[in-house]
Amino acid sequence: MGVTLSVPFHRPMAVEAEVAAPLAIGILPEVPNTYLKQIFARLSAEDKARLLQDKVVPVAWLPHLTLYAAVGETARARAESAGLRVVAMISDLAFRAALRGWLGPQILGVATFGLARLKPEFSASRRFTSAQIVWTIALMVWIVAGIFWLPQGVAYALASFLCGIFFLSVIAIRILCVTTNLRRRRPAPALLDTAQLPIYSVLVPVFRETRVLNQLLGALQSLHYPHEKLDIKLILEENDIAMQRALRVYELPAHFEIIIVPAGKPQTKPRALNYALQFARGQLVTIYDAEDLPEADQLQKAAAAFAAGPADLACLQAELAFYNPNENWLTRQFTVEYATLFKLILPSLANEGLPLPLGGTSNHFNTQILRKVGAWDSFNVTEDADLGLRLARQNYRTQMLDSITYEEANLWLGNWLQQRARWFKGFLQTWLVHMRHPVLLRREIGFDGFGTMQAMTIGVVFSALVHPIFLGFAIYNYFSGSMFKTAPSPGVSTIAALDILVLGAGYGVSIYAGARGLMQKRIAGWWLILFSMPLYWLLMSVAGWMAVFQFIFNPFYWNKTRHGLSRFTKPTI
Repeated sequence: MGVTLSVPFHRPMAVEAEVAAPLAIGILPEVPNTYLKQIFARLSAEDKARLLQDKVVPVAWLPHLTLYAAVGETARARAESAGLRVVAMISDLAFRAALRGWLGPQILGVATFGLARLKPEFSASRRFTSAQIVWTIALMVWIVAGIFWLPQGVAYALASFLCGIFFLSVIAIRILCVTTNLRRRRPAPALLDTAQLPIYSVLVPVFRETRVLNQLLGALQSLHYPHEKLDIKLILEENDIAMQRALRVYELPAHFEIIIVPAGKPQTKPRALNYALQFARGQLVTIYDAEDLPEADQLQKAAAAFAAGPADLACLQAELAFYNPNENWLTRQFTVEYATLFKLILPSLANEGLPLPLGGTSNHFNTQILRKVGAWDSFNVTEDADLGLRLARQNYRTQMLDSITYEEANLWLGNWLQQRARWFKGFLQTWLVHMRHPVLLRREIGFDGFGTMQAMTIGVVFSALVHPIFLGFAIYNYFSGSMFKTAPSPGVSTIAALDILVLGAGYGVSIYAGARGLMQKRIAGWWLILFSMPLYWLLMSVAGWMAVFQFIFNPFYWNKTRHGLSRFTKPTI
């Protein structure tokens, strides 16, 4: 019984015996471009996923056999090794044109609005809910009324109380991190045999990163993972012509693929990641930034940890550190901050089963779970912190991975301010999204998780905003003697003393946590850096107010961080 193929090639092929003939000699016919539209139009959702990820597409159905066309010899080899019958080829140029013309809008729509459609309550595409607008207006009215109508002492007490809550929340997180027993971390599982390793996708968004391209490609090619199980996607923006030209110089290995993201808004890293994720073949997937230098065995360690972990393990966060920690005062402060975060805070939160605000790179995911939760929010400019909270809310676990990725510490002040403003803006977005239903949020992640989320998002942002104001009042009260006066307002003097106590406690705990983090990294003698941290926090205040301004007038704009500025950047592969 013969079954005619749905699309004619250079000649009709009607029976299974004839289909086998081209395979015998290894030369396959090519699908004419004019018929690709018909193929793409009839694909099921499963077929589309296979088309994007494996570059094979069904072209005919026999009673007990589906026949496929493949895009390129690599795709053909993978398909045949998986037991698929490949009877035709599609040229790469024709495939890309057909993909953009007939599936492009759908792929881009998923990348941009996937989360907003799947789980709109988790999308930052809408900044405020109606209830949040009402509460914000009410709060502003209350603040203005308090300034003009409440007695000075009462207004001062309320302001100090509100500011103190945010400072105390950040202090509490640091106290937790220096008192938690980090030795409870489980030992790393044994690495898997090559045959047991899953396919691993590596997503690398690169935008205007020609300065670090050599270093990046060298780092990716140094990963200790079987190339036949490695799926590396270099993600470029359509309007980044310089990056596209720079990559043409290189002959990339077969496990590398360049993904071009069509121009559109918002032009953000999470949108690019969502676009490339649809092409990812791996059961596991990770993200590296352009300047990253991950340890060579990081993927193997992550694969072993996922294999040994529970079924609800969704993410592993590797430690982030810097390859230029001692370049100037700013890089040293940045190093102290990261030492506190990745050596103390995040491991402590993971040990206690609390939500982890992920770092923007070197987070490793179970791909199936990542897609199930809606992947990244294209409208959130701190998409990593948001995703960590979203995973926790949907009862998935995040753990730390005992591996390091080295990055470039920002050493230019203007560049650092832009980066930090984006982070703060994203924390504000994340807090507003997850506080749309506070009672539900507390029920989903528990009281401890709820408090952690407040401290790590709005607590960090608000503390940065009010720090210079709080510091200014503390200095004024101390030198004016207000904290020592008992009349006519003894309450004011008590509050002034408490303000200074909270500020001093915040400084002391943060400096001690920074020293502990540096000690774990075996860095000694940075006492001048530790005691100058308050100056670093004042710079954060500048970035915080920049973030507020951008959130109001340009909420989805992605402040681009320039890389390759360090003298330690590797110039060649």
